[in-house]
Amino acid sequence: MGSTKGISRHAVAQAVEEHGSARAAARALGVDPGTVRHHMRRWEARETLEVDALPEGIPVESLIAQRRAAYAAKSARIKAQAFRRINVRMDGPIGILHFGDPHIDDDGTDIDELLRHAELTRTTEGLYGANIGDVTNNWVGSLARLYAEQATSAKQARELAEYFLKAVDWLYIVGGNHDYWTQGTGVLDWFAKQYGYLESGQFQYSAVRLGMLFPNGKEVRVNARHDFRGASEHHPTHGPAKAARMGFCDHIAICGHRHQSGYEIVVNPDPLTGDGETGLITHAIRVATYKKIDSFQREKGFPYNNTGPGVVTVIDPGATRESNLVQVFLDAERGAEYLTWLRRKK
Repeated sequence: MGSTKGISRHAVAQAVEEHGSARAAARALGVDPGTVRHHMRRWEARETLEVDALPEGIPVESLIAQRRAAYAAKSARIKAQAFRRINVRMDGPIGILHFGDPHIDDDGTDIDELLRHAELTRTTEGLYGANIGDVTNNWVGSLARLYAEQATSAKQARELAEYFLKAVDWLYIVGGNHDYWTQGTGVLDWFAKQYGYLESGQFQYSAVRLGMLFPNGKEVRVNARHDFRGASEHHPTHGPAKAARMGFCDHIAICGHRHQSGYEIVVNPDPLTGDGETGLITHAIRVATYKKIDSFQREKGFPYNNTGPGVVTVIDPGATRESNLVQVFLDAERGAEYLTWLRRKK
């Protein structure tokens, strides 16, 4: 059996969920499959012990009441995490700058563009930031050896992440698989708790789904995930577009993770009339990464597809046509310019 030292159970859980098997997870983490199976057996044993540890002699009526309360609490928590509504208190159009995977501590990251985009959110009225995940490399377990391939240490990576996170007014923050490897103790957890994103539901691992209520009564929904299930070598947006076609009627479905760029629209016709003119348009987007030089991409021969590590969506709640409600800009600066023009026009 491989050693279990140096790798967290959260890292193993994320890898198993993402790759579908203990062997595939072990390969991704660079550990022996026995290490992954060891963690899985420990979780199963722990869950059994927790069930068996209930006090003896409790009347069955009390047990039923206890189970009912536990289910109600868990159900409420899951529903709250699945979808949150927030009030937009600013009149007129707003913009969201969706940051693709920053990997701010990596030597291949264009930190100048990352910080320039962060400054855009501070200097452009109505422009908010949104993080799609993987703020740092956050190498764990056997992957910690990769710190030798970058100039920044783990401590310096955290300092860079804190600087970046504090530089943006965030609408939402999604934790990626790299962030998840230290769930509970990482810089994202600290920041989200410190600045209230945890309590508001605007920070979650893997996914954040928000309904934005504007002063004029219009609601615009954003479904942001580190990645959506489903992949195609022919189109990077297969995952979010599939989600839109399978029933998630959101105006924006956006993800990152694969370090690729992609954009398409999905028209959801009016459910009563079948009319596309009165239906809902989903903008399915995959935003790339600020890590523009990637040894893994070169090693595997993946084609370079990074047309914009930061994507701006401009939302006009006063639009009279569905096609004008959301505009997408793969160039963040141009998106900020359009938002400024549109707000002045209104």
